[in-house]
Amino acid sequence: MRYTKEQKEDVRNRILQAASRSFKKGGYSGVGVDSLAKEAGVTSGAFYVHFKSKAEAFRASIVEGLKEVQDSLTHLKKEHGSQWWSKFAEIYMGQKRTCDLNESCAMQSLTAEVGRFDDETKALYETELKIIIEIASQNYNKEDKAKALANISMLVGGVTLARAVNNDALALEIAEAVKSNIYTFNEVAKP
Repeated sequence: MRYTKEQKEDVRNRILQAASRSFKKGGYSGVGVDSLAKEAGVTSGAFYVHFKSKAEAFRASIVEGLKEVQDSLTHLKKEHGSQWWSKFAEIYMGQKRTCDLNESCAMQSLTAEVGRFDDETKALYETELKIIIEIASQNYNKEDKAKALANISMLVGGVTLARAVNNDALALEIAEAVKSNIYTFNEVAKP
């Protein structure tokens, strides 16, 4: 039986989504090809038709995850105007802090994994991160790029710290501290 291009793309997408969830939850070394294939509802052979290796699937998961962040930021900017940073911080330190790891943000869940990887993986991550930084600091002057970097760093670090403690009150205190220190760029955006 021959598969259509659409069917092949669907299978690849299912594998990629399963890999993204699995890597976020268990880390790169916490999951094997067999479990990635099982999560996607395909055979290990089908996995290898679409990805040459687990590392290739990991790289694709990183790109996919950071593109989701890019899309979210673009949407929030359109939806909330100059108040988008506050809304992003609220979502990130709320929903993205408390959701199951397999649904977490790739920046928070996969960044430490990328730090342990090869130069090719780091280069892919850096390319997508630069786009996030551009979106986050777009329409502001050059010095505001540092504020955008600080915000991203606080959010990712804050979620990481809050997820690492058992004490719910401390996790909430971390979340509130981050939200209250986000640069909001309330001034009128510069062209």
